[in-house]
Amino acid sequence: MEQVALSDDLKISRIVHGMWRLTEWGFKDADTLNFVEQCLDLGIDTFDHADIYGDYMVEEHFGKALSQNKFLNDKIKIVTKCGIKMLSGNRPEHYIKHYDTSYSHIMWSAENSLKMLKRDSLDVLLIHRPDPYNDPYEIARAFNQLREEGKVKEFGVSNYLPGQFNALQAYLDFPLVTNQVEISVAALQEWDNGTIDLCQELGMSPMAWSPLAGGAIFNAQTHRYITLKNVIHQVSDNLGVSIDQVMYAWLLSHPANIIPIVGSGKIERVKTAVEARKVEMTRQQWFQIWVASRGQNVP
Repeated sequence: MEQVALSDDLKISRIVHGMWRLTEWGFKDADTLNFVEQCLDLGIDTFDHADIYGDYMVEEHFGKALSQNKFLNDKIKIVTKCGIKMLSGNRPEHYIKHYDTSYSHIMWSAENSLKMLKRDSLDVLLIHRPDPYNDPYEIARAFNQLREEGKVKEFGVSNYLPGQFNALQAYLDFPLVTNQVEISVAALQEWDNGTIDLCQELGMSPMAWSPLAGGAIFNAQTHRYITLKNVIHQVSDNLGVSIDQVMYAWLLSHPANIIPIVGSGKIERVKTAVEARKVEMTRQQWFQIWVASRGQNVP
């Protein structure tokens, strides 16, 4: 699989696997190791995490499994996120869900992720959500220290609007390498709010969470989703592929070099995403889906 250069020093697989639901898959350590190995066989070498995933347990489960095979662990790259404080029995001191992008919390979160994942460094650390109480100086201070100490290679954000992205970037002497946002055939807001434009201006690949619209297309209930599903079926029939491959191909074919994050614990579903790279979608087919999602023709 082709690699995407996030920086001069870091490349990741064009498709990333998201571990959000790892604790729901019923995997034992051996199952996790086998799954990671199968992903590597498919060319996926990058795995997406966040400190809060699985009620703060996913990083620990993943790290425990991968620590049993150092050879395999050395082959993979890790993206993780911090900044959200969830209500959880594992964090009893939290009495309201809130954000914390203070220097001390970012430093603690990075160290804790390294501990849970049993790694010496993280490949990418993202701020999970824009924090209305944020101090960009504190974020930059933490990023600089983690970079200087060799604990994190590159940094980015998630769910940031262009103005929020630029405000943080102004405090940094090195570039943020990605913005992880919701992009799918049903989620077009990143074109409307300027995020895709900014990524293309900077030559930066956005990462797409929920690239299959959270399954809403498969179980279409609303008029919009039913119409969209019908059009996707038309395109899939013409291309001779499945509708999920069409949804992945719609992202992969875009010039912004979008990186989909696959979130399934079934390797067959992962293979489907990987095979979508071979789908040659025409510009008109891409716009068929765009128009169906918008509910109106382009002006």
